[in-house]
Amino acid sequence: MARRRAFAILFLALIAAYPALMRTTKRMQRERKTDVRPDAKKALTPTVPGERGVAQQWMQKMTLRDRIAQLVIITSYGEAPSSRSAAYRDYVRAVRDLKVGGMIVVNRVVGGAVRNAEPYAMAAFLNRMQRLATVPLMVGGDFERGASMRVSGTPKYPHQMAYGAARDFTLTRNLGLATAREARALGVHWVFAPVADVNNNPDNPIINIRSFGENPTDVAGQVRAFIEGAHSDPANRVLVTVKHFPGHGDTATDSHMGLASLTANRERMQAVELAPFREAVATGVDAVMTAHMAAPAYEPEEIPATVSEKVLTGLLRQELAFGGLIVTDAMDMQGLTKQFPGGEAAVRALEAGADVLLMPPDPEAAIKAVLAAVKEGRLTSKRINESVMRVLAAKARVGLHKNRLVNLERISETIDSPESEEQAQLAADRAVTLLKNENWVLPLQNTAGACVWVLAEGRYGQQGRRFEDEVRSRAPNARLHHFDQQVSLTEMEQALAKAGQCEAHVVAAYVTVAAYRGNVALTGNYPAFLEKLQGTGSPVALAALGNPYLLRGFPWVNAYLATFST
Repeated sequence: MARRRAFAILFLALIAAYPALMRTTKRMQRERKTDVRPDAKKALTPTVPGERGVAQQWMQKMTLRDRIAQLVIITSYGEAPSSRSAAYRDYVRAVRDLKVGGMIVVNRVVGGAVRNAEPYAMAAFLNRMQRLATVPLMVGGDFERGASMRVSGTPKYPHQMAYGAARDFTLTRNLGLATAREARALGVHWVFAPVADVNNNPDNPIINIRSFGENPTDVAGQVRAFIEGAHSDPANRVLVTVKHFPGHGDTATDSHMGLASLTANRERMQAVELAPFREAVATGVDAVMTAHMAAPAYEPEEIPATVSEKVLTGLLRQELAFGGLIVTDAMDMQGLTKQFPGGEAAVRALEAGADVLLMPPDPEAAIKAVLAAVKEGRLTSKRINESVMRVLAAKARVGLHKNRLVNLERISETIDSPESEEQAQLAADRAVTLLKNENWVLPLQNTAGACVWVLAEGRYGQQGRRFEDEVRSRAPNARLHHFDQQVSLTEMEQALAKAGQCEAHVVAAYVTVAAYRGNVALTGNYPAFLEKLQGTGSPVALAALGNPYLLRGFPWVNAYLATFST
């Protein structure tokens, strides 16, 4: 009887509370609809109520200096230095004492060769740093081609332009998904990809095949697909970043070397450069990276967009209604440093509207300069707190308050992925485009009578070796030759003479986009060698493995293939 009376009382109480419950339910439904509608407000930070609570708890324990330090991302080479080394002591000081907000994994260049991080050493080192950090570190990486861009032993995906040429959004979504999973398995939470620049300048020395292509509508669709893929697995949530705002595609200067400039007017920028960024904001992108380039259509002063309030606050925050993280491009690039010293650049970037200072040349000097700017009144504590709240809420969004460490035993379960390898190969296959084929030079009718010339960029790398292996397995009688840029024209001529009569010449030309190179041309003695091949009278087929615009320099070739990736 007592149990029946209890149930009766509970039932009557529920009936009495029904109107209030319905009002609460309807209000929650309205709020939920507001949170998830697919427009610009989806990107506002924080998007989940819990994020702000976690961020406030962290923030309450910080001094102003600690809060400023949270806006700084320092460089890591993905190595595991000995605890007795000076390098390790520098990391400890930055993480434990300065309390920087995070790290970005970059390649180390040794003797001109690029060295990727080793996955287990990298993850173990990041775990070690995370244990030292009072607040979990946010770790980023330029994973434009998945983790393979920075980490060895991971599936190698083609450059973005190959995905644009493949014209398959499913492949791009899969790239985003695989990138997120690889990143989290390695201890990376912030992916500085995809590139949203429209590469409408064939002479662009730094974007080129990093872009999805030349058509703004196509690029916007590819950007959307990547973001959707990267956000599709809640268990491997990463922050996704579009770059380089307001659009680095129609420039002819490498911003690593100097200040690039986009001379287009506002109407053109709205139709072309800004289209992919608008699509990214509508799709819920987490972050936007700035460009060290002038944009006179919006900023009449000849300064980088990184330090322009008109570009970052006026255009990005207000006009495009972006509420997520604004991160600078690397602050050690000469497009910024030639105009402003490190500390001043940091202050100006925050004044302009940036939230995160990426790779300042001297992190401690940047923190001191910003702290001094607050004391002097150039910046306010409120302005600092706004950015700190975005950063800390983003850390909570990727679950760093729950787990900041990598399970080393499970890394291979993710990066050793036959499915990802298959998807990468499919994208590469679908990208290959035959643009010219006079008199049906291709496919080769007699491989035994063909000469194949591999033009690699470096002397000590593996570039072109896989291609050569495939040629040997498929056309074992073809005469195969490998050159690098240090080979003299005389040596090339001697090899040509020794080859004898070639019924057809196939040239595999590798041209990679690289910082501080300044161009994407076929350099060294290679152009002169191609002219020598033209003089033989035999047909020449040029395969551009990388920069697809090489045809402009050699319009006379009989056949032309583009792979849009090395």
